[in-house]
Amino acid sequence: MTAPTQSVDLIDVIITDHREVERVFTELETGTSSPEHRRRLVDHVITELVRHSVAEEQYMYPAAREKLDDGDRIADHELEEHTEAERVMKDLEGRDPSDPRFEELLRTLMSDIRHHIEDEENDLLPRLREACSQEELRDLGQKVLRAKEHAPTRPHPSAPDTPPANRILDPGAGMIDRMRDALTGRRS
Repeated sequence: MTAPTQSVDLIDVIITDHREVERVFTELETGTSSPEHRRRLVDHVITELVRHSVAEEQYMYPAAREKLDDGDRIADHELEEHTEAERVMKDLEGRDPSDPRFEELLRTLMSDIRHHIEDEENDLLPRLREACSQEELRDLGQKVLRAKEHAPTRPHPSAPDTPPANRILDPGAGMIDRMRDALTGRRS
């Protein structure tokens, strides 16, 4: 879920990630894959959602706080949604696809994330496009892409989600997660 690095801006990066998540959700909704494939798809989407959320928390929400009159309110609301989604992902992460709760949690996650995407694309992203210069948007896009490279790959609902603590702790959690992924054979 990474947009090309040449002159992409924040909006492009975020929307590209949203489309990739929706693609995986659509595949999961078909219900035609094996339980093992569903588990791999869910692990993949969790990894990408965590990386995406971490990058938004490090760069997009601080930009909203700085550039928008009601940026604090918007960022706080988005962070609340991230925290709830991470709790669902954490619970889903440990579930076997044959567990009836797996499908219930997956439906909840998809509904919550789709609502979150709709909010961002219909309100926050257009407002940031208006409030930021092209140069600022390109710079933020590059920062988001770099943040995703070092971000955690697993949900950490109780981890800090605002700067500066998240910018300090997220890369360390990301390194540990990638080591765990390698040891367990989990692919993103």
